[in-house]
Amino acid sequence: QVQLVESGGGLVQTGGSLRLSCAASGRTFSGYTMGWFRQAPGREREIVAAITWNVGITSYADSVKGRFTISRDNAENTVYLQMNSLKPEDTAVYYCAARTTRRYEYWGQGTQVTVSS
Repeated sequence: QVQLVESGGGLVQTGGSLRLSCAASGRTFSGYTMGWFRQAPGREREIVAAITWNVGITSYADSVKGRFTISRDNAENTVYLQMNSLKPEDTAVYYCAARTTRRYEYWGQGTQVTVSS
């Protein structure tokens, strides 16, 4: 059974940095695309960044380009989201997800990121 466990969230001041981790287990993830999503109160969940597990092709939402970096460690079966220059509008619950089709099939439980002004 696929399991995704996020960690690394917390409270940080504007301009600060956090690194989120997503530990993946339950199968081999080659062929998967891994994504980071976020959902702020009263807003729809949105994708922040994604990476293909095999070759590491990345994509980012316009709102985080140049500030966030997604990466993966094949040996550790872990996906990271390095978040720099954080803004109050980055405050949200961040979720890790995995897919092999057009739809993300597997989700973590989420980790809270709060950026104070």
